[in-house]
Amino acid sequence: MREIAIIGDNFMLPEAFEAAIRAACPGDALALRSQTLPWPDEPMEHGYATAGLEGLKEYQGDPEALIAFVGRAEVLVTHLAPVSAGMLARLPDLRMIAVSRGGAVNIDMPAAHRRGVRVVNTPGRNAGAVAEFTIGAILAETRLIRAGHEALRGGVWRGDLYRADRTGRELSEMTVGIVGYGAIGTRVVNLLKPFGCRILVADPYVQLSACDCEDGVVQTDLPHLLREGDIVSLHARVTAETTGFIGAQEFALMKPGSLLVNTARGPLVDYDALYAALVSGHLGGAMLETFAIEPAPADWPLLKLPNVTLTPHIAGASRKTITIAAESIAEDVRRYFAGQPPLHPC
Repeated sequence: MREIAIIGDNFMLPEAFEAAIRAACPGDALALRSQTLPWPDEPMEHGYATAGLEGLKEYQGDPEALIAFVGRAEVLVTHLAPVSAGMLARLPDLRMIAVSRGGAVNIDMPAAHRRGVRVVNTPGRNAGAVAEFTIGAILAETRLIRAGHEALRGGVWRGDLYRADRTGRELSEMTVGIVGYGAIGTRVVNLLKPFGCRILVADPYVQLSACDCEDGVVQTDLPHLLREGDIVSLHARVTAETTGFIGAQEFALMKPGSLLVNTARGPLVDYDALYAALVSGHLGGAMLETFAIEPAPADWPLLKLPNVTLTPHIAGASRKTITIAAESIAEDVRRYFAGQPPLHPC
């Protein structure tokens, strides 16, 4: 019997993993056991919060309890469970870790490599969900959906939103700048095309596809994109290079009255500088799905501004994301049992 320990949560359901693995490995004798962590009903932790888990990010679960649960399992399938160097040393039978997220930030990757443990992930699992959400976020702000909703909730009929000097703008008359041309950014570009807007892309490490070039999408540098964009939408990964790379200098380059959309990661943005740009009126608004600290503190100044649309980091949450991640994990488990190279190695 091949032992597989599955540690899911209230988003990445253990039963979704189990069903996908059994479907992908019908001829294998499998012994599966499952556990459910309380996320997202309880927040994640970071490596600095717990001794022995330094360097790990966005994890949940008690190491001792997790070690006991994994036991002699050959394969661990998880979303958020931490796996540190110390934990790996106490799990000598573990040969594969499958992490259902775009980055295995809850795994000590150097330690796993040293011990010969295969680690796989699910890049792009939520790309479609985030791209759709981004379009919704843009429309909520540009077409005054959020402003009208909030007013009606407060018992105010904002007829003035029909005034020529206050009403919204259509995407067909705007320039949209996409910062980051990966799995999500490319999808956002494709979803924007039917609106007829001018689309700029800034990503120094990727070239535009032939199709996007033919459709009039323009690749440029970040300063030019910031100066030209009526809307600037962030889709970059967090690296040493991109941490805080949208700050006071970048906001000063942006058009007066322009809109910032961040459905990527909080650390990309200097939020103090963003607050100043919004309060001064230089920026017309912002749509924020991710924050510097999560959950965002209730007294955080940005939560109080009238020209900001806010959501609690839910862009990637869709039922299809669960299915895509579970099926990707199952295929890599099948490949491992079959002695084949991984589909998505970390």
